[in-house]
Amino acid sequence: MEIRELKVPGYEEVYRCSDRRTGLLSFIAVHDTTLGPALGGCRMWHFTAEEDAIADVLRLAKGMTYKSAVAKTGLGGGKAVIVGDPKTQKSPELFRAMGRFIHTLGGRYLTAEDVGTNVEDMHNMRRETPYVAGHSVDKGGSGDPSPFTALGVLMGVQATVETRLGRKDLAGLTVAIQGLGNVGMFLARHLKDAGCKLVVTDTNAERVQIAVKELGAKAVAHTDIYGVECDVFSPNALGAILNDRTIPQLKCKVVAGGANNQLAEDRHGSALMDREILYAPDFVINAGGIINVSVEFAMGGYDEAASTKRVRNIYNALNDIYKTSAEKAIPTSEAAVVLAEKILADARKAKGLPARNVWANQGVER
Repeated sequence: MEIRELKVPGYEEVYRCSDRRTGLLSFIAVHDTTLGPALGGCRMWHFTAEEDAIADVLRLAKGMTYKSAVAKTGLGGGKAVIVGDPKTQKSPELFRAMGRFIHTLGGRYLTAEDVGTNVEDMHNMRRETPYVAGHSVDKGGSGDPSPFTALGVLMGVQATVETRLGRKDLAGLTVAIQGLGNVGMFLARHLKDAGCKLVVTDTNAERVQIAVKELGAKAVAHTDIYGVECDVFSPNALGAILNDRTIPQLKCKVVAGGANNQLAEDRHGSALMDREILYAPDFVINAGGIINVSVEFAMGGYDEAASTKRVRNIYNALNDIYKTSAEKAIPTSEAAVVLAEKILADARKAKGLPARNVWANQGVER
């Protein structure tokens, strides 16, 4: 196994690992540990170039710093990516090698499942290191984080609807859901139970049919979801879907969903504000899963009731952001950054650490 450090301005540690025997090629980025060890999922994806994998791990690690800060997990931000096709290139040996890589950081980075990885992969990594969460409930872990992410998104929808539409209940509202993966489907069921009308799309036709048959949803083509007349547009699939092409198409008053990195560029937060669409910042509304995972590291071990209580607090976190947004006349995406930076700055001051802006643009030296 060969591990090499990459010097990246603004990041505490970034490493590249290759293991010829198992075929592992991976990167770990530790962005900020002001609040505690860096927590972030391990993603497996078929990147076409190493530069793409590096860009992804840096972007995601930085986002995790803010997500953990606002969610008050008591942890910092980091991320790991494995280069490979999760459908064809997985093996127990590969994830055990990944576990050994994680272990070399001595607990400064904690991981859990993410896109392309699952509970079984976490079990294999945990055979080599204790710094892995998200394992199965029967082994003392928190299991699948998707239900908790979906619960947090539901709390976010409620807070955002209350602020923008002035109503505390969701009954009768139309919600357009983009993406019916684990989070999107759990969310769809929650919204159906709350009395919402659902319009859905997904590249997986089978999942769309389940939503139509079991939840009474109306299905539309994935290219048509942006133009659906609705109260809430809920993106729960790809990132960068709020951009120059899609924002003009939106016919909603609220955007609230579980997808990561929804804004293609920071300026698109202002574009939504200009259209009087209230946007629930993604790293706040979708923090339920990471909150749930973080509870595994609490004294006494995992407690589902404690986790659920903390996830429901996403409602209050978003209300604080909307208040800041209104008071400062700034986009909600910017207000979320202001809140996260204040939490981090206060912690640095308390620890006697120098101030820094973790959201500044940063590059990589190979």
